[in-house]
Amino acid sequence: MGKASMKNVGELNRAELAALVQEKLRDNGIDEILSGGSCVSIYTNETNLSMDLNMIHTSLLAPRRDTIREVLQHLGFSEEGRYFKHPDTELLVEFPPGPPSVGEEPVRTIDERKESTGILRLLSPTECVKDRLASYFYFHDEQCLRQAVLVSKENRVDLSEIKRWSRSEGQDDKFRHYENLVK
Repeated sequence: MGKASMKNVGELNRAELAALVQEKLRDNGIDEILSGGSCVSIYTNETNLSMDLNMIHTSLLAPRRDTIREVLQHLGFSEEGRYFKHPDTELLVEFPPGPPSVGEEPVRTIDERKESTGILRLLSPTECVKDRLASYFYFHDEQCLRQAVLVSKENRVDLSEIKRWSRSEGQDDKFRHYENLVK
């Protein structure tokens, strides 16, 4: 991985840290993707700050927590409740249950980005918008609506796919509100 792998965890940006964690987990047979607010942070050049890295496993069978714990301890993280903390970064690592879905549908598109610390697998911009809109649709989370709009304005997203998904979720009215904010 070159020189960047010599960086201290505290010197890594969000994408580099997430890629490092994913690489080490993949070395141990665990495949995770980044979702949630950290995807928003990455796709908006840190305009929206999330303090956690939500790693969601891609298989139906959840990985063993003790294997995850061992891998992260090797990187200097300690487990505190549902999070893993590292003394050199404020970013927390969390492992919500998988497999990744948005509303009632499985995630369709996972992007890969090459970082200095490895390959980062994360929700595509379109899936990130759907993820944020799901919280707006079902929990009336206005902050997530704003995040969906930000990602849409700063990235190429498939509005027809978001519209199709919103319709399948029975959320035409809320989709139209989002669409008006994006235009």
